[in-house]
Amino acid sequence: MSLVWSLIASFLYVEIFIVLMLVLRWPAPSDGNGYFKSRFLAMLSRQAQTYFYLLLFVLVLFLLEAIREMRKYSHVDPAAEQHLNVGMQHSMRLFRAQRNFYISGFAIFLSLVIRTLDFAHHVPGSAVGPIGSLDESKAQSATAAARSLLSQQKKEDEAGDKPKPSAPSADEVSADELKKRVAELESELARERKDKEAMKSQSESLNREYDRLTEEYSKLQRKIAISSNDKSD
Repeated sequence: MSLVWSLIASFLYVEIFIVLMLVLRWPAPSDGNGYFKSRFLAMLSRQAQTYFYLLLFVLVLFLLEAIREMRKYSHVDPAAEQHLNVGMQHSMRLFRAQRNFYISGFAIFLSLVIRTLDFAHHVPGSAVGPIGSLDESKAQSATAAARSLLSQQKKEDEAGDKPKPSAPSADEVSADELKKRVAELESELARERKDKEAMKSQSESLNREYDRLTEEYSKLQRKIAISSNDKSD
């Protein structure tokens, strides 16, 4: 294996490791929050899309080179079959071309998978799932408790029938604070619901895109296999 294809194969192994980390959700976004918000990674994330498309372009070039080699060595010369050394050398080159095709193809496929998993793993405000439902239930319970306190305070004020002083009393101040707290909790609850709906729609679109890319890759692989079999026959 040449140096270039050794580097691509090493890159494929690194991609497999990264996919395993993202699937196992390690490190978790809450545990590695400070790490993911570091200045160095923030600088890299601004250029991440450019680096990704550049790397994808290079891998596609190597994939096309591997396909060209496969097409080149798929044609068997009848005169060359009479010599054992020439036939073995031809078969070895065809095997290397097929190996390079699979290495570059899987590297491209895992690059797309990593990009999809990384977006779903580290996107901010991921309130989808049990954590989001817990936050929403906490906000609803706090809102209900504040409303009950407000209603109880109004009943006590009506039962007391006290004259309204010129300066606000401590009860009025606490009632105003409770009203502000209720308004804040309601706005926070509405924001949580909007974030949850947005994340749910993003997650569904990412799943559809992942399924589409997987189907396209399998179709391309079947076409290459059929074309190589037809030419070998």
